[in-house]
Amino acid sequence: MGENPVTKWFFLILMNYLAFHIGFSTGVSLTKKTYIVQMDKSAMPESFSSHLDWYLSKVKSVVFEPEKEGDADEEDRIIYNYETTFHGVAARLSEQEAERLEEEDGVLAIFPDTKYQLHTTRSPIFLGLEPEDSNSVWSQKLADHDVVVGVLDTGIWPESASFNDTSMTPVPVHWKGICETGRGFQKHHCNKKIVGARIFYRGYETATGKINEQTEYKSARDQDGHGTHTAATVAGSPVHGANLLGYAHGTARGMAPGARIAAYKVCWSGGCFSSDILSAVDRAVADGVNVLSISLGGGVISYYHDSLSIASFGAMEMGVFVSCSAGNGGPDPVSLTNVSPWITTVGASTMDRNFPATVKLGTGRTITGVSLYKGRRVLTANKKYPLVYMGSNSSSPDPSSLCLEGTLNPSVVAGKIVICDRGISPRVQKGQVVKDAGGVGMILSNTAANGEELVADCHLLPAVAVGETEGKAIKSYALTNRKATASLTFLGTRLGIRPSPVVAAFSSRGPNLLSLEILKPDVVAPGVNILAAWTSETGPSSLPTDHRRVQFNILSGTSMSCPHVSGVAALLKARHPEWSPAAIKSALMTTAYVHDNTHNPLIDASLAAPSTPYDHGAGHINPEKALDPGLIYDIDAQDYFEFLCTQKLSLGQLKAFSKYANRSCHHSFASPGDLNYPAISVVVKANGNVSSITLHRTATNVGSPVSNYRVVVSPFKGVTTKVEPRSLNFTQKYKKLSYKVTFTTRSRQTNPEFGGLIWKDGVHKVRSPVLITYLQPV
Repeated sequence: MGENPVTKWFFLILMNYLAFHIGFSTGVSLTKKTYIVQMDKSAMPESFSSHLDWYLSKVKSVVFEPEKEGDADEEDRIIYNYETTFHGVAARLSEQEAERLEEEDGVLAIFPDTKYQLHTTRSPIFLGLEPEDSNSVWSQKLADHDVVVGVLDTGIWPESASFNDTSMTPVPVHWKGICETGRGFQKHHCNKKIVGARIFYRGYETATGKINEQTEYKSARDQDGHGTHTAATVAGSPVHGANLLGYAHGTARGMAPGARIAAYKVCWSGGCFSSDILSAVDRAVADGVNVLSISLGGGVISYYHDSLSIASFGAMEMGVFVSCSAGNGGPDPVSLTNVSPWITTVGASTMDRNFPATVKLGTGRTITGVSLYKGRRVLTANKKYPLVYMGSNSSSPDPSSLCLEGTLNPSVVAGKIVICDRGISPRVQKGQVVKDAGGVGMILSNTAANGEELVADCHLLPAVAVGETEGKAIKSYALTNRKATASLTFLGTRLGIRPSPVVAAFSSRGPNLLSLEILKPDVVAPGVNILAAWTSETGPSSLPTDHRRVQFNILSGTSMSCPHVSGVAALLKARHPEWSPAAIKSALMTTAYVHDNTHNPLIDASLAAPSTPYDHGAGHINPEKALDPGLIYDIDAQDYFEFLCTQKLSLGQLKAFSKYANRSCHHSFASPGDLNYPAISVVVKANGNVSSITLHRTATNVGSPVSNYRVVVSPFKGVTTKVEPRSLNFTQKYKKLSYKVTFTTRSRQTNPEFGGLIWKDGVHKVRSPVLITYLQPV
């Protein structure tokens, strides 16, 4: 905890920047598995009547044991045909067949199917989105009912009050989606709120075997709860009196309550697979979604090997805004996923609401933690219960302190409050282990990996989560006092928490080693202790032993922050239908704030110290200001392609991104940093001969036709900055004016430097975060 995180990040940059390389390798196996095959659509010979026929002939030409004519397995080799954001198929092949197919003419690339993981009410008010009967700018009549948000997740629970369509207008005429039926999901489950529902499972079944339809819904019905929660966060209808067992009582509503939801079920009990995700993106864009919300991710791989990156590029070309979760790999540096510049990558932060609970030790000392416990089992008020910790010391957890299945001796813990360290197993499962062993309560202690961040859980026995520092003190007390005692008290819901927001410890961090010139994450949004709709199939703890059923649940993760941004993007699209996905992202980034409600810099929960753009990106979203950002940094598809041209991709690899316009490199960017991104990330190379770097930006006026802006730039220790021109004088709306920023090395620094570049006109403050990374000679 004492190590400087910036130093650690810089060390990782230094060690990994030149070595960062991800290859595609194959072994030798006759086992068939799913491969995603990207084809050059324009290369189809005239002898074929359709692209699918051509794709099928290609696959048939490489199989080692061709089936007899008309054999069903011949068709079964192709499980998806991609036509909209991506061109090609997903096919069942052996590794040798995949190798042979990769050599065929017209085949651009082959990717093995990869497994993705889910990144798992007060937020509208916290974000300035007041109820509809207020005087807020958001309550003015918007056409957000014409915006459709596609949610790729675990499905949806249609009976939830959050998906009530009362008083909604008819489904938008541009919508082409359908409502697929299956067990537990019929046509009538779609309505004017849920306008579409589809399922994608062929890649999953190829990898894991057939779905057991007795234990899992092979339909859009959500039994996990994650998809229902994210969909309601995006666009849930207002529900008065929403709460989780009495916690967080109030009105639950999505960010864009008038928008429509299309549920694309891509995740099943065993995970989510890229071939299914790719098919869902392809289908959703063809259906007519305006926004895609994707709260899942895999690892970071090169752009041309990342099927989601390629598909989202295609979605962007079609005008679809794509929002993805950054991942829950924090506070480790370089833990981001979904880092493509055309994706809006969302980290997580807290709100000003909390669920306090206390631990009172036998010494009389009271320690504050958090909990969402509410159950029949209660601890007697004012009674002290024996306290036990199974670890050997208070500073570092060991196997016996993690409360893993089968590790607690009932004769030791029965009738006692047990201290459990976080790690390895789910937090709520530790409580179940304590309960099964006869314990009466649990104190869940953070370790160094979590620091002081507190995440509330709906435990199955009385339990309180505490931070690392207080956890050490409690463990030390239990280890040094044979008659240690404690009591637990639950205090309900508290508002007005200061400071807030705070960057969540679990939120994945930069830097973005794939392209240091692109700052990621882009923004942070509420992702801790979020109340939203829930499935009636699963208890709030998601444990099989949890037989409680609730209409709303409180969850934490970048999975929860992503739909906040997706919903706000839907509102911005409704107010500004002419805005491109890049324009919406720019508005969100340049109006984001970097100070909390105590007017101090945002704090990193893992360190209780100021966070950096590696943690919070441009800052915390501010929807009301994003509505009127003054200036935007727009980027079109060719600009993004020009960025790819700077990434040392071969012509074949670049072709993966040029399927619509047959794009070619114009070499209009001197460096990747010239992409018109709302953030400015400067990489000072180790070569001492280059003393200055000049980056270019173009601002588009979306405010008053006559606007005059002046620039302010943070000072840096290691470089001087010069902006030319220092003023931008607009005479009409949508006029574009360019400027350049020259960074001249003055004194090479050991650590990165952070600051900002702000254009001001007296009304707007258009802020770009500035990051200076100094690469050192190796």
